[in-house]
Amino acid sequence: MSRIGRMPITIPAGVDVKIDGQHVSVKKDKTEMSLDVHPSITVKMEGSEILVERHSDDKDHRALHGLTRALIHNMVVGVTDGFTKTLEINGVGYRAQKQGNKVVFNLGYSHPIEMEEPAGITIDVKDNQIFVKGADKQLVGETAAKIRSLRVPDVYKGKGIKYAGEHLIIKEGKTGAKK
Repeated sequence: MSRIGRMPITIPAGVDVKIDGQHVSVKKDKTEMSLDVHPSITVKMEGSEILVERHSDDKDHRALHGLTRALIHNMVVGVTDGFTKTLEINGVGYRAQKQGNKVVFNLGYSHPIEMEEPAGITIDVKDNQIFVKGADKQLVGETAAKIRSLRVPDVYKGKGIKYAGEHLIIKEGKTGAKK
């Protein structure tokens, strides 16, 4: 049995879960997420818990078992608490500003870069930190990765956009001329 797949998902108070055949939808207040489950996986609701089961011990079904459980769990956590990724801007003159639903980045290029917030995502800017928040874990991570790709941290000076807590290995510069 899959260790992750066999764990039940507890449903917090105020969260509405509907299972219609292979379609699972999770809703709380105005936030709603849905997932179409693979036909070889069965999703059942028993009391205030969601159980995910597979039909056979085939390798593909075992992989889908844990994946499906993790996706449903992420939907429940997303509608209750949400997900956040924090990025840091390092570099002289590098900054970001929020203008309406757009974020304007000045990252040392000849022009500022404007990025609109995707639907379901909010981006907050404070000092040199960018907070990407939303209910969909995959969309939060994807948006944070797009922001980071605007100016990947330099390996020699560490300038650029990096995730909070990301450890950069700074390379040593040329030393051949100093002999």
